[in-house]
Amino acid sequence: MEKKNIALVCGGYSKESVISIMGAESIEKHIPTDQYRVFKIIIEPNRWYYKAPDGSTEDIDKNNFSLAGSVHFDLAFINIHGKPGENGMLQGYFDMLHIPYTTCDACTSAVTFHKDFCKSVLAQYGIRVPRSVRIFRHENYDIDRIAENIGFPCFVKPNSEGSSIGISKVKRKEDLRGAIENAFIEDNEVLIEHFVKGKEYSCGLMRFKGEIVVFPLAAIVPKNEFFDYEAKYKGASEEIVPAPVSEKLSQEIGNISTRIYQVLNCKGVVRCDFIVEDGTEDVYFLEVNTTPGQSAESIVPKQVRHMGWTLEEFYQNVITEALDR
Repeated sequence: MEKKNIALVCGGYSKESVISIMGAESIEKHIPTDQYRVFKIIIEPNRWYYKAPDGSTEDIDKNNFSLAGSVHFDLAFINIHGKPGENGMLQGYFDMLHIPYTTCDACTSAVTFHKDFCKSVLAQYGIRVPRSVRIFRHENYDIDRIAENIGFPCFVKPNSEGSSIGISKVKRKEDLRGAIENAFIEDNEVLIEHFVKGKEYSCGLMRFKGEIVVFPLAAIVPKNEFFDYEAKYKGASEEIVPAPVSEKLSQEIGNISTRIYQVLNCKGVVRCDFIVEDGTEDVYFLEVNTTPGQSAESIVPKQVRHMGWTLEEFYQNVITEALDR
């Protein structure tokens, strides 16, 4: 059987690019080489290029996403966090070129990347979400009204950014404006969200052989005040798999995640993040990650290994599912 060419697409235009490349290096080690030829494609704002194992590089022809017109790709394995690989832009590009890819489609990616739109859609289907307000860079906003409607503590975050970049936990009205301006550095829209006191959980899932497979639940125990960038990528948190919760709660979060996957018409591997409010066990949806981290110690690889799959089996399944679509 002739080997298929896989473009392992990483990098991107956001501050998450270094995380994306780290994850791609892990993925590359576990894709079966007897079936696939893997080409690590790095996307930067001013250059798209293939980086060979020996460190040499070759530019991508963006007209047809090929190498020198001689290497064409059977599949794009997208591992970009943030723009342009998680917001639908790259998906739309590949759709026009008729190149299959591993993630959600352009529409779903765009909706899930826009935190406020995503929450608004899911709230219509009965998914519980924290109350929030969205503001825009070039419009006036009323600090007093925001404080009255949302209360404190609250989270201030860029509306379309990942990895907790630009996010602040605000405890006093006096600090709210500074946090908003900090978030505006990263995005033109900012979300101010009511703080739900509780424990955080993360549920990975994917469609495989026509069925939605829910991975073992992970508990997030940040050493900082919340699951910020440092907690996610610099070891300032503990991710416990499986989460030490009752079977009932684990099943409930798995069912909610499955419902979200269906409602949003997700494809590939996604990770849904939640917080369970102290004293009530009410489950609040936080966000969907449509290109979840893939470094060896990221949450999804931990969940997959606990489920009994090797990472080779996991990535084989991801590729097979995408090609079959």
